Amino acid sequence: MIWWGPLVLLSTFFIMEFMAWATHKYVMHGIMWYFHKDHHQVEPGFFEKNDVFFLIYAIPSWLCIMLGMMNQNLFPVWIGFGIAAYGLAYFLIHDVYIHRRFKWLRDIEHPYFYAIRRAHKIHHKHLGKEHGECFGMLLVPIRFYIESAKQFKKQERA
Repeated sequence: MIWWGPLVLLSTFFIMEFMAWATHKYVMHGIMWYFHKDHHQVEPGFFEKNDVFFLIYAIPSWLCIMLGMMNQNLFPVWIGFGIAAYGLAYFLIHDVYIHRRFKWLRDIEHPYFYAIRRAHKIHHKHLGKEHGECFGMLLVPIRFYIESAKQFKKQERA
Protein backbone atom coordinates (compact mmCIF):
# COMPACT_ATOMS: atom_id res chain seq x y z
CA MET A 1 0.00 0.00 0.00
CA ILE A 2 1.27 3.46 -0.89
CA TRP A 3 0.46 5.37 2.29
CA TRP A 4 2.74 8.31 1.45
CA GLY A 5 1.08 9.23 -1.87
CA PRO A 6 -1.76 11.38 -0.48
CA LEU A 7 0.75 13.01 1.89
CA VAL A 8 2.93 13.98 -1.09
CA LEU A 9 -0.17 15.29 -2.90
CA LEU A 10 -1.25 17.44 0.08
CA SER A 11 2.29 18.70 0.69
CA THR A 12 2.63 19.66 -2.96
CA PHE A 13 -0.76 21.41 -2.86
CA PHE A 14 0.37 23.41 0.19
CA ILE A 15 3.74 24.29 -1.36
CA MET A 16 1.98 25.43 -4.53
CA GLU A 17 0.35 28.31 -2.63
CA PHE A 18 3.82 29.70 -1.95
CA MET A 19 4.98 28.97 -5.51
CA ALA A 20 1.91 30.77 -6.85
CA TRP A 21 2.54 33.73 -4.51
CA ALA A 22 6.18 34.04 -5.65
CA THR A 23 5.30 33.59 -9.32
CA HIS A 24 2.54 36.18 -9.02
CA LYS A 25 4.72 38.72 -7.25
CA TYR A 26 8.03 38.30 -9.06
CA VAL A 27 7.12 36.92 -12.49
CA MET A 28 3.61 38.15 -13.28
CA HIS A 29 4.25 41.56 -11.76
CA GLY A 30 7.80 41.50 -13.11
CA ILE A 31 9.30 40.20 -16.31
CA MET A 32 6.00 38.77 -17.64
CA TRP A 33 3.81 41.77 -16.87
CA TYR A 34 2.89 41.95 -20.57
CA PHE A 35 0.81 38.78 -20.11
CA HIS A 36 -0.62 39.70 -16.70
CA LYS A 37 -1.48 43.34 -17.46
CA ASP A 38 -4.86 42.58 -19.02
CA HIS A 39 -5.89 40.86 -15.80
CA HIS A 40 -5.57 44.20 -13.96
CA GLN A 41 -6.54 46.47 -16.85
CA VAL A 42 -9.53 44.63 -18.26
CA GLU A 43 -9.77 44.35 -22.02
CA PRO A 44 -12.79 43.12 -24.00
CA GLY A 45 -13.24 39.39 -24.55
CA PHE A 46 -13.59 36.25 -22.47
CA PHE A 47 -9.96 35.13 -22.61
CA GLU A 48 -7.02 37.11 -21.27
CA LYS A 49 -3.34 36.98 -22.17
CA ASN A 50 -3.00 36.21 -18.46
CA ASP A 51 -4.54 32.79 -19.12
CA VAL A 52 -1.16 31.71 -20.53
CA PHE A 53 0.02 31.28 -16.94
CA PHE A 54 -2.14 28.17 -16.79
CA LEU A 55 0.63 26.50 -18.81
CA ILE A 56 3.28 27.41 -16.22
CA TYR A 57 1.60 24.94 -13.87
CA ALA A 58 -0.15 22.57 -16.27
CA ILE A 59 3.02 21.55 -18.12
CA PRO A 60 5.04 20.56 -15.02
CA SER A 61 1.99 18.73 -13.64
CA TRP A 62 1.54 16.80 -16.86
CA LEU A 63 5.26 16.02 -17.12
CA CYS A 64 5.43 14.73 -13.55
CA ILE A 65 2.44 12.47 -14.08
CA MET A 66 3.49 11.24 -17.52
CA LEU A 67 7.19 10.68 -16.80
CA GLY A 68 6.45 9.14 -13.42
CA MET A 69 4.03 6.67 -15.01
CA MET A 70 6.45 5.90 -17.84
CA ASN A 71 9.24 5.16 -15.35
CA GLN A 72 6.97 3.42 -12.84
CA ASN A 73 7.97 5.98 -10.19
CA LEU A 74 4.90 7.11 -8.25
CA PHE A 75 6.57 9.96 -6.33
CA PRO A 76 6.50 12.43 -9.27
CA VAL A 77 3.01 11.19 -10.18
CA TRP A 78 1.70 12.28 -6.77
CA ILE A 79 3.52 15.61 -7.14
CA GLY A 80 1.85 16.08 -10.52
CA PHE A 81 -1.54 15.35 -9.00
CA GLY A 82 -0.82 17.85 -6.21
CA ILE A 83 -0.01 20.55 -8.77
CA ALA A 84 -3.16 19.63 -10.72
CA ALA A 85 -5.28 19.76 -7.54
CA TYR A 86 -3.95 23.24 -6.79
CA GLY A 87 -4.69 24.24 -10.39
CA LEU A 88 -8.29 23.08 -9.98
CA ALA A 89 -8.61 24.98 -6.69
CA TYR A 90 -7.09 28.06 -8.33
CA PHE A 91 -9.56 27.87 -11.20
CA LEU A 92 -12.55 27.43 -8.88
CA ILE A 93 -11.52 30.09 -6.37
CA HIS A 94 -9.83 32.69 -8.58
CA ASP A 95 -11.61 32.46 -11.92
CA VAL A 96 -15.03 31.21 -10.84
CA TYR A 97 -15.60 32.59 -7.32
CA ILE A 98 -13.51 35.78 -7.23
CA HIS A 99 -13.68 37.01 -10.84
CA ARG A 100 -17.06 35.47 -11.68
CA ARG A 101 -15.92 34.24 -15.12
CA PHE A 102 -18.56 31.52 -14.80
CA LYS A 103 -21.94 31.55 -13.06
CA TRP A 104 -21.07 29.01 -10.39
CA LEU A 105 -20.17 29.39 -6.70
CA ARG A 106 -21.74 32.85 -6.42
CA ASP A 107 -23.66 32.35 -3.20
CA ILE A 108 -20.90 31.15 -0.86
CA GLU A 109 -21.33 32.93 2.45
CA HIS A 110 -18.45 32.23 4.77
CA PRO A 111 -15.88 34.53 6.46
CA TYR A 112 -12.95 32.70 4.82
CA PHE A 113 -14.32 33.26 1.32
CA TYR A 114 -15.17 36.88 2.14
CA ALA A 115 -11.55 37.34 3.27
CA ILE A 116 -9.95 35.96 0.13
CA ARG A 117 -12.33 37.94 -2.08
CA ARG A 118 -11.60 41.16 -0.17
CA ALA A 119 -7.83 40.61 -0.30
CA HIS A 120 -8.04 40.02 -4.04
CA LYS A 121 -10.01 43.23 -4.51
CA ILE A 122 -7.24 45.06 -2.65
CA HIS A 123 -4.72 43.43 -4.99
CA HIS A 124 -6.66 44.65 -8.03
CA LYS A 125 -6.97 48.24 -6.85
CA HIS A 126 -3.46 48.70 -8.30
CA LEU A 127 -3.67 48.88 -12.09
CA GLY A 128 0.08 48.83 -12.62
CA LYS A 129 2.68 46.24 -11.78
CA GLU A 130 4.17 48.26 -8.92
CA HIS A 131 2.82 48.72 -5.38
CA GLY A 132 0.97 45.40 -5.39
CA GLU A 133 -0.15 43.61 -2.28
CA CYS A 134 -1.95 40.37 -1.41
CA PHE A 135 -0.38 38.08 -4.01
CA GLY A 136 -1.66 34.83 -2.50
CA MET A 137 -4.88 33.05 -3.28
CA LEU A 138 -5.78 30.70 -0.43
CA LEU A 139 -3.72 32.35 2.33
CA VAL A 140 -4.17 36.07 2.83
CA PRO A 141 -3.07 38.48 5.58
CA ILE A 142 -4.82 37.83 8.90
CA ARG A 143 -6.46 41.28 8.93
CA PHE A 144 -8.76 40.18 6.11
CA TYR A 145 -9.94 37.16 8.11
CA ILE A 146 -10.63 39.34 11.15
CA GLU A 147 -12.50 41.99 9.12
CA SER A 148 -14.51 39.33 7.30
CA ALA A 149 -15.46 37.51 10.50
CA LYS A 150 -16.76 40.79 11.98
CA GLN A 151 -18.70 41.60 8.83
CA PHE A 152 -20.15 38.09 8.69
CA LYS A 153 -21.35 38.28 12.32
CA LYS A 154 -23.03 41.64 11.64
CA GLN A 155 -24.88 40.14 8.67
CA GLU A 156 -26.01 37.13 10.72
CA ARG A 157 -27.54 39.44 13.40
CA ALA A 158 -29.42 41.56 10.86
